[in-house]
Amino acid sequence: MSDSGRSATPLSVSPNGADQAEAIKAIRLRHPWRNVVAVILVAMLILFVVDASQREAYGWENFGKYIFDKRISQAAGYTILLTVYSMIIAIILGVTLAVMRLSDNPVVKGIAWLYLWVFRGTPVYVQLVFWGLFATIYSTIDVGIPFTEPWLSVETNDLISVFWLAVIGLALNESAYMAEIVRAGILSVDKGQDEAATALGMSWLQTMTRVVIPQAMRIIIPPTGNEVISMLKTTSLVTAIPFSLELYGRSRDISVVIFDPIPLLLVASAWYLLFTSILMVGQYFLEKRFSRGVGQARPEKAGTETGAITLKTGVIPTPGAAANTETAPDESTDPTGKEHQ
Repeated sequence: MSDSGRSATPLSVSPNGADQAEAIKAIRLRHPWRNVVAVILVAMLILFVVDASQREAYGWENFGKYIFDKRISQAAGYTILLTVYSMIIAIILGVTLAVMRLSDNPVVKGIAWLYLWVFRGTPVYVQLVFWGLFATIYSTIDVGIPFTEPWLSVETNDLISVFWLAVIGLALNESAYMAEIVRAGILSVDKGQDEAATALGMSWLQTMTRVVIPQAMRIIIPPTGNEVISMLKTTSLVTAIPFSLELYGRSRDISVVIFDPIPLLLVASAWYLLFTSILMVGQYFLEKRFSRGVGQARPEKAGTETGAITLKTGVIPTPGAAANTETAPDESTDPTGKEHQ
């Protein structure tokens, strides 16, 4: 018994601990200022939308006219192709560079580090301008022994189109970032997994493809999805090559003709938002798939439906209870440890 006259343990607890305390009804905290701020923000958003719908500068008539224009639809297709091709090449190069950086060979590691230093250290727009001048710097591509007469010589403009120069420029820049993402994913896998795979007789390639990479995917997928969305918008920079058949370039060309840039900017933004929304949904399901079995599922908010918190008390040992526990098995479980229904 304490000085305040209250018992240290609830009197209702039975010696065998079978009883539980009653659930405590929790009172939800009130946040009046939070509601006020929310109302203000919603009101401001409604006012902005109403105001924008009435402003002539937005050119909603031209927005409706060109949102599904054939030229814009084709440009959206080019934007998707640029994104997909660039990311495929970037992921392949990124995995290769990540493995090179983790290599024990100092030359291989140094070359990978030099690649990342160059492409991460220069702006992507500058790189794309460089690729646009590639045919000027290297007018022909020669095949043969260096410093001798080439066996085969091809004009660069005939071999590589502007579209593929844009893909190469985007992919090489993105691969430097993908390499760091993949390297972080590989390093997140416990070293014991690698050692266990080696003990089972797996080769290095089998260890990487069957053990390390699958476990690293849950680390690699979220930032990779972010990079895909970033790449979708970075395609607007290929006008530096110049390649103007993608979404932003095409909408800009149309706006120059009709002398009304704002509605075409809204058209391009609407398409970018559509593609980004689709990619975000795909990223969500990919993350969910690769997070299975690692405790990444969203926890349920137990007890919030009724506002009650269930409080379970521990078993308070009493003299002789331990012996009873050993001699009399718990009725809630059978000998195999499974709970009775």
